[in-house]
Amino acid sequence: MKNGIVECSVCRSKLMSPTSKSVSRAYDRHRSKVSSKQRVLNVLLVVGDCILVGLQPVLVYMSKVDGKFNFSPVSVNFLTEVTKVVFAIVMLLIQSRHQKIGEKPLLSVSTFVQAARNNVLLAVPALLYAVNNYLKFIMQLYFNPATVKMLSNLKVLVIAVLLKFIMKRRFSIIQWEALALLLIGISVNQMRSVPTGDSAMGLTVAAGAYIYTLIFVTVPSLASVYNEYALKSQYDTSIYLQNLFLYGYGAIFNFLAIVGIALVKGPSSFNILEGHSKATMLLICNNAAQGILSSFFFKYADTILKKYSSTVATIFTGIASAALFGHKLTINFILGISIVFISMHQFFSPLAKVKDENENLVELVDVPKNLRSKDSFVDMAAGANEEATHRVDHDDRQPLLPR
Repeated sequence: MKNGIVECSVCRSKLMSPTSKSVSRAYDRHRSKVSSKQRVLNVLLVVGDCILVGLQPVLVYMSKVDGKFNFSPVSVNFLTEVTKVVFAIVMLLIQSRHQKIGEKPLLSVSTFVQAARNNVLLAVPALLYAVNNYLKFIMQLYFNPATVKMLSNLKVLVIAVLLKFIMKRRFSIIQWEALALLLIGISVNQMRSVPTGDSAMGLTVAAGAYIYTLIFVTVPSLASVYNEYALKSQYDTSIYLQNLFLYGYGAIFNFLAIVGIALVKGPSSFNILEGHSKATMLLICNNAAQGILSSFFFKYADTILKKYSSTVATIFTGIASAALFGHKLTINFILGISIVFISMHQFFSPLAKVKDENENLVELVDVPKNLRSKDSFVDMAAGANEEATHRVDHDDRQPLLPR
């Protein structure tokens, strides 16, 4: 790409580089034409996400002793990132062994350096996730697990707003109404859920909890939007190589936090294994699996789908919290969940789909099936060029954008 111009690898035609707005519109069209294989992948992602996200606050609650943590939350986050780095390395080794002849080697120095340069933007969500992972523990000091899960659903609206203004993603009126219903459902569940009478950090618990809630909702929402953009903007890069960079940055940020805490509290606090139990080990594994699954959501699915799937986990969290810790499932919780599911159905209803006035500006002719799944986002990005009238001959069936 030079001066905002990209050149077709087939016919050498020159096209304007797609903007975030046009890419977003092309994604809207691409999303409405997903294959049955993609739908199966989405279902598997949602089911896995529901289980892992639902377990996370329960495991955090089990890790507390007398209402406090005997370990440093930052150490858990660091060990989680290290676990994900190890997983990414193992998967890269497996993937490199199954490469076809002629493909660019994944483990070469040149490939690694070039991918590192192209994916430097992943440092932004890595830093934001490091902050958010610490906030998850803080929130557990104020709310029970089911309430923390419901509060996290507020991220859906914040993400929608960020997608609207940053990536120019479009939503229909019905979808905005669905998000409003989601907020109503969360509000119904939140009635009388904030404890009062104690204090934290010099503030009343209610005030401190709401401040943490604001940060808890905004930071990961921004991280999710940046993460989706960074992963999809380098779609041809192996997801495991991208994960290696993302988790590597995360491990570095959390290690720096551990060093900072050790400088303040003394060398004794540098022991990252202090205070850990079987519950914390399970928590580390669950958090690692959750982070890995999220990367597949952001690259191959959608941020909104990821956050909406987390609302389904609320049922699992609420039931598990009631069964294990005796928390009551109030009528507010049941009504809130009902409204959330109505919102979810409405948002993904075919009637809520955004109609594109310029749906046929770019036409790709008879792309073979074996290229469609691999190059779906490349084709989608090519279709984002609103001024293009590019056509490919029958014998030159390749993606519009150069690799």
